Amino acid sequence: MSVETTTYTVKGMTCEHCKLSVTEEVSEVAGVSAVEVDLPTGQVTVTGEGVSDDAVKAAVDEAGYEVVA
Repeated sequence: MSVETTTYTVKGMTCEHCKLSVTEEVSEVAGVSAVEVDLPTGQVTVTGEGVSDDAVKAAVDEAGYEVVA
């Protein structure tokens, strides 16, 4: 497998606490090696090997936010 980077748009993040919550939850997903959250754009960039989109979306949901299309 190769390392892939995927960017998700997440609705509802407004502060550093939001950023920390999403980063912590997504970091626990199997295969994730890095998570970057850009609050102004609502973008969450996930890097890793064999990372499941559904698992990332579930982790964002667990943090209390929503991935939008």
